[in-house]
Formats: sequence, C-alpha cells, structure tokens
Amino acid sequence: MKMWGAQTFAGSIPVRYDARNDVVMPLAQVQYSWISSLPIAAAVFSHDHDGITQIASNQQFDMIVTGEQREVGLDMADFARRIDAIVAENRQSHFECWQSPDRVARRELEINIARFGEKQDKFLFSLVDRTAEAASRTNLRREMLSDSLTGFFNRSGFEEEVEKSIAASKAVKSSGAQYAIILIDLARFSLVNESVGALAGDELIITVARRLYSRVRRNEILGRLGGNEFALFVDLNNADEGVQAIAQRLGAALAEPCQLSGLEIQVESAIAAAVGDVASGDPTDIIRFAQIALKRAKVSKRFELYSAGGVDTSRHRFSLETDLRRALQNDELELHYQPLMDMKTGQINGFEALARWQHPKLGFISPIDFIPVAEESGLIVPLGRWALEQAARTISDWDSRAAGELPFKISVNMSAVQLLRDDVVDAVSGALKGAGICGSRMTIELTESAFVSDPDGAKRILTALKSLNTNLAMDDFGTGYSNLAYLQQLPIDVLKIDRSFIDGMLENRDKRAIVRTVLSLARALGMQTTAEGIETEATSDALKKLGCSVGQGYYYAKPLTAEAAYAFLAESRASATS
Repeated sequence: MKMWGAQTFAGSIPVRYDARNDVVMPLAQVQYSWISSLPIAAAVFSHDHDGITQIASNQQFDMIVTGEQREVGLDMADFARRIDAIVAENRQSHFECWQSPDRVARRELEINIARFGEKQDKFLFSLVDRTAEAASRTNLRREMLSDSLTGFFNRSGFEEEVEKSIAASKAVKSSGAQYAIILIDLARFSLVNESVGALAGDELIITVARRLYSRVRRNEILGRLGGNEFALFVDLNNADEGVQAIAQRLGAALAEPCQLSGLEIQVESAIAAAVGDVASGDPTDIIRFAQIALKRAKVSKRFELYSAGGVDTSRHRFSLETDLRRALQNDELELHYQPLMDMKTGQINGFEALARWQHPKLGFISPIDFIPVAEESGLIVPLGRWALEQAARTISDWDSRAAGELPFKISVNMSAVQLLRDDVVDAVSGALKGAGICGSRMTIELTESAFVSDPDGAKRILTALKSLNTNLAMDDFGTGYSNLAYLQQLPIDVLKIDRSFIDGMLENRDKRAIVRTVLSLARALGMQTTAEGIETEATSDALKKLGCSVGQGYYYAKPLTAEAAYAFLAESRASATS
C-alpha cells in the first residue's frame, strides 16, 4: 500500500519547475493547491489494485493523521485499512481509531468521501475529528447512568450493568448458572428528612452508601435505585456464600448507629432478594420480583427471598384494587353485624360492624384479602368513611323502626392507616350528624398499631373523638407493643382481648393467665372488656366468672345482615321482657 507523508511526494509524483520562485514543486501540490483553503481537514487519494495513494492533503489533515505530535497520532495501519475499505465501497464512515502505539487515547473520526476526476478515479476526503463530542457524549451518558449523591449506578445504569454482566456470563458459563438481586430499603428515611432536614438525609445516604460499598466484593455491582433503596447484583456461581448470607453481610454494615451532624441515628432496613437464571429471563423481572419480596420484608421485619407465585399474588392484589375501587363507586359492599353480648345479663350490648364484599364474578372475598389491599392503595380512607356512614345510618334506621331509641351501640373498626391519612374526627362527626344520632351510640375500634408510630398524635385524635361523646375501644389487645404506662393516659373505654388468647384458654394455662391479667388491668384502669372468638358455652362461662364484661363469637351468633341483625335484636328484647 502506498502511503502519504509530504516527504514522499517528490519521489513518487512528477514535479514542475516554478521559474518565478526558482523552486521545484510536486505536480500534485500545484494541481490541488485549492485543498489548502478548505476549512476542514481534507485529502485527495487515488485508488487502484495496489491500494490507495495520497496525492495531496491540507495541514489540518496532516495534523490529525500523520501526527506532528505523538498525542494526536493514529494507528496508521488500522487507519489505512479502514480508508481502503471506504474507498472501495464509496461510502461515508464514522469510526474510532486508537493512538499508536499503546492505545491509551481514543479518537473518533467522521469521514465523508466524494469521487471526482475525468475517470472518477480520484477521491476527496473530508475528515472531522469528533473526539471531543464523543467524550462529551460519554461523560453525559455516565452522568445519566450514575447517582449524583453516591456515585453508584442509578436504576438505569444498574439495569444496564446487570445486563452486561449476565451477557458476559452466558458466553462462558454452562446452563444452570444463577445470579441474585438483593434490595436494601432504609426504614423511616422520610422521618429523618422531616426531623433534621434534607441535608442530613443526604448525609445519611452517603454514610450508608460508604458502609455498603465496604461490604461489596469485586464481582458484585452496587446501585441506588431510589431515594432510600439500594440494590446489589451478585453472580452466585462466583460467590462463596448463599443469598441470605450475603444479605446478612449487607445488613451488618448498618448495625452501628450513624453519626450525623452531632446526631446519632440508628439505621433500620428491610432486605429482600430474588434469584434469576443467567440463561433465561429478563433481569428487570428479577428486580421486580425482589421488590415484591421487599414489600413483605417491610412487614415481616426479616429477610425475604422471592418465591414462585409472588407475581401472580401481586397481579391478583392489583386486580383486586381495581375491583375494590369500582365496588366502592357502585355500592357493592355491605356491612354485616355481629352481636356483642353482656356477660352478666345475657342481653345484647351492641354489634360490631364488619365489611363484606360479594364480588360479581369471584363471589365472597374475605376482609383478610381486601382490607390490606385497601390500606396499601389508600382506598381504606373512602372505605372507612363508608363504614362509619353506613353504621350510623343503621342505628338511625333501627331506632325509627322501633319508634324510639334502642339500647345498643355499633362498633366500627378504624384502620391505623386511615388514622394517619384521614381527618377521622371530621369523618366520625360527619357520620353522626348525617344520621342524626348521638356519639354515645357508636364505638370506634382501633388496633394497638395505631398508637405505636406516633403515640402523642394518636392521643390528640382520641381526645378529639372522645369530645364527640363516642366510645373508644382498643382492638386485639395483647398482640401489639402497647406501652402500659402510656395506656392509662389514653381515653380508652374498652379493651378487646384478641381471639388468639381466648381460643384454647381452657386447656392452656398460659393463655388463661394472660386473659386474667388483661381483665385485672382493665378493672384497675376503669375499662370495660370484650372477649373475641367465644365459640363454646364453657369458654363463655369461664370468662363470665373471670369478670369479662362483653362476649363476642360464634357461640352467640355469626355476623348477620342488617335485616337479620335487627331481627336478632328484636327477639332478644322480646325474650328479656317476657
């Protein structure tokens, strides 16, 4: 191949004597002198069976290609091969070349070609050095794929790196190779931002990131997927430990409190994982599976590994949410009422209102299934308000049918989520006013979890509810984490003993002791008690002897429709007067 260099012209191209200037010039330099005036790098080449020959070039081209300085030089052999191919195919090219000889710097060149001459055997090349633009694109892409706070990959960058790693594994590993995506979510991170400010929150993220990075090994990829969520990719075939052990390794990084701006913050986290096969599947699906497991981890407070069927469960919950939203709009739900019996007199003390959903296609759907969906989606707010209004209206309707105020109350459950998201005082007040009844006719039941996260706030709300003259009950007492010292400060009227203690209490001495203790505590605090889940006469008699105020369970009656409950109430009143 004949190559260029201005020093080769006189030896390979005919020359011409310029008498005026008394110099000998290569003929090509006279014929193509116009090339020097071009604003971009350019050169003229000829091409034959021996390859390509440079005829003329301007200074810009010589600077880029021949390299007057080493740092702008190219791998000449590679460049020549590419030029030969471009000329042969008569096309435009955009390619990368490496600096010679050690390839430490890359240059990206764009070459355009035009054929000219009588025989169309000459080629004009215009060359643009796009290296700076390429570097800018690379830097911009790096920024787009990185988290600015931690320097880790962001969600897009993490997914891209995981795909690259899996693709590389496919090429060298046999079938059956696996990897894991492990997610770490910082609990109550929003509370840090609200309490000490966003800067402290950023400082916490950076501190956590450093700790996690210190536990990451060479073959693992760490990313930050969101505000308080980190992700780790692990090639399990190269790992010397199982998924749960890796999760424990990450969790251990957060065991010690973080010192932030003079504050000591104990970081709590939820950790979950999902495992995928290198040979099949989409890694974005594995990330999604890990996030499904992470939701469970936030509730269970322990490491969760995604299991098959989780997607079906998630899809079912999503479908259930859509149907529940429609059911609320179309008034497809109804309240059933389970009698509450006075243990001393055997008469009806009241009813507990329980939501029931008869799905037009799926049939009966248990509250165990749709209440968690309502809480997660926020539908618990309209559902809770609907229950309050229906219960209040039932009280008013039954009074009207009896032509007077009946001696009973209706208890309505209020979710801890509704307590946080809704103006529950306004909701209860509106239901009472709408039905035209006194607050003493209604009992609001709340679980212990409603008081754990913000006991002072819960106390304020309960005090406001009490000002409406409503009765307040703590449901499922004994299953949560109530502070007994704080319990005496709350305006609670009734403690409801959870059915888990009632069931089998006659055979289990420990359960019996717990029930006796709760009853003694309630008496000391001046509270009434309700025992849930009474299913036998013997259990009812035992609770009566222990001093329980009210009983509830299948022994007395199952939850009844509004019409059946009114009939039960009327029959009970009739038998009491006979």
